[in-house]
Amino acid sequence: MSKRIRQNSTPAASARFATTHWSVVLAAGRSSSPQHKQALEILCRNYWFPLYAYLRRRGCDRQQAEDFVQGFFAHILEKHDLSSADPKYGKFRSYLLIRLKSFLSDERARAGAKKRGGGRKVLSLGFQNAESQYALEPVDKLSPEMLFEKSWALTVLERTMDQLEAEFAAKNKQKLFDHLKVYLTTEKDVIPYENTAAELEMTQGSVRVAVHRLRKRYRELLRDEIAQTIASEDQIDEEIGYLFAALAY
Repeated sequence: MSKRIRQNSTPAASARFATTHWSVVLAAGRSSSPQHKQALEILCRNYWFPLYAYLRRRGCDRQQAEDFVQGFFAHILEKHDLSSADPKYGKFRSYLLIRLKSFLSDERARAGAKKRGGGRKVLSLGFQNAESQYALEPVDKLSPEMLFEKSWALTVLERTMDQLEAEFAAKNKQKLFDHLKVYLTTEKDVIPYENTAAELEMTQGSVRVAVHRLRKRYRELLRDEIAQTIASEDQIDEEIGYLFAALAY
């Protein structure tokens, strides 16, 4: 797949962007409105693992990382004054890492980690799978910051793929998706269409068209996913560039 994915802006795209999660958080400013809190909760729930991986690479053990992530989320969700949620930071992942580092440097936050997060679950997070996912990363190869960026990129791609699969499943096309998804991670025409066509009882031309549409929809969903974590639409292409660069770490 090409590492530079572009799509011209349209009124419809702009309208969708206006209601994305991070835009809602920024627009709400210091507000404690339900929409603002819900948007921030969704973002935290979706992108907690990069923070977990960052903490593990910084030397925290499994329990410490879990407690700090929950404590950190309790802190930003309960603290209505989101003063650092400034459009100049632009990117949700940048906001998260900046706030986490500040949280860790505060000895009172350290002492209160159990009270604010470890003792209760602020958000329902998939910690049961976190360690096995973290274990896939090579030991000592990446700095905590680089691992954070790579984990963010993988999270975005995973969520994009999940959304694409859900769309196919809703149309009773799970089998088609299962056979075609391999083409999303390869360059064009690297994998012959002949066998896939036979298994799906389709012509090779029909498979080629289906793969083209799948890739197009994947790109659209990727842009939508990226849009949820930045402050303005003109940052989408830049973020996609960062994403593929992070995957190469």
